[in-house]
Amino acid sequence: MDTLTAARAQMELSLAFHMIFAAMGIGMPMVLVIAEALHLRTGDGHWREIAKRQAKATAILFAVGAVSGTALSFELGLLWPRFMRLAGPVLGPAFALEGYAFFIEAIFIGLHLYGWNRLTPRQHFWVGVPVAVSGTLSGILVVAANAWMQCPPADGAQVVAGAFVNVDPTAVFRSPAWLNMAVHSTLACYVSVGFALAGVSAWSLLKGRDARYHRGALDIAMAVAAVSALLQGVSGDFIARMVARTQPVKLAAMEAHFETARGADIIVGGIVDADARTVRGALHIPHGLSLLIDHRTDSVVRGLNDFPRELHPHVGLVHTAFDVMVGAGTALIALGLLFGYFRWRTRRAGELPRWLLRALVVASPLGFVALQAGWIVTEAGRQPWIIQGIMRTRDAVTPATGVQGTFALFTLLYLALGVVVAVMIRDLTRAAPPEAT
Repeated sequence: MDTLTAARAQMELSLAFHMIFAAMGIGMPMVLVIAEALHLRTGDGHWREIAKRQAKATAILFAVGAVSGTALSFELGLLWPRFMRLAGPVLGPAFALEGYAFFIEAIFIGLHLYGWNRLTPRQHFWVGVPVAVSGTLSGILVVAANAWMQCPPADGAQVVAGAFVNVDPTAVFRSPAWLNMAVHSTLACYVSVGFALAGVSAWSLLKGRDARYHRGALDIAMAVAAVSALLQGVSGDFIARMVARTQPVKLAAMEAHFETARGADIIVGGIVDADARTVRGALHIPHGLSLLIDHRTDSVVRGLNDFPRELHPHVGLVHTAFDVMVGAGTALIALGLLFGYFRWRTRRAGELPRWLLRALVVASPLGFVALQAGWIVTEAGRQPWIIQGIMRTRDAVTPATGVQGTFALFTLLYLALGVVVAVMIRDLTRAAPPEAT
């Protein structure tokens, strides 16, 4: 394994691990704030107990996310020093503001945990709101940096002798991709966390545990998940058209679209043969791609043949990840609609069908599957660039040796953290809900 491969593998592992905790840090505070709001509105103690348990889980996952995020910050400097030397002056404002958001979230998590029996219910609710807001804002600010790497604005800075000069401090926030990516990634966090929590509650109901408590937790989780999944479908339409304008190579790879064509098809599934420029065994939706990117069936869509071969990403990987993301997202939208229908029929008092609860358990990891697949599309789809059109990934890696050793050490670190979190969350979910007061 050469240095570039080892560095990329280490970043892939670190980001895949951290992504889970980042999503939890965005999604779970929203659930606990909703639970506390319901407690204020109804005075029913079981909503308060739901919020208490969510707060404990949020604190655990926030702490581990802080560790993995710190490791990532070191990796950026150690593995990609040439990238940081070039991009640091541009990305600095976004990372600095994200740091402020992180500290605000940490402070208010502490106040929230400390204040259960020391603040009035209304005061305690308002202490929780900054946790949800700052967690979401932290993710949005990090996405600003990534969006700039995907689509840097032409007037943000000039590259002279391998360094940016005349840097506009607002450049990182002026990428044409930022707004769409921020909305899409935030909704993805709500979807993944909502369905994961719904799966835990559904499992508890199947096991006959405290029905009232877990039914309430299931309702909140599915309200967040189902609404976000529906909005994600709309966001996906905006994202597709944005990618078509700003990163046509990535779009072509997502759809394994090799030849420029008018009225291009959407290609679903299949085995990509990049050398032969074909996809075997795929399902074709006639004119679907043209309709998707331009809302017209006769639009011309550029294929990979329009671009030099050395600028092509790994088409098979990007296309498969895109299909996994869309497939998982579609399944979750359908499941959310089914849940809404049966919850309306039962008027919240009756029992949900057991097959629906089982479906929620089975589908509980699909949100995170879609989240990870989406980021594979985002990152692998822009290769060979680390900064689109400015710096290639191979030119950004460290010249130092020994990356293979750090890759092994970080792998062990993340395995250990994963085991610790799994045990703590398991014990938390197995504990009987306290008596509502």
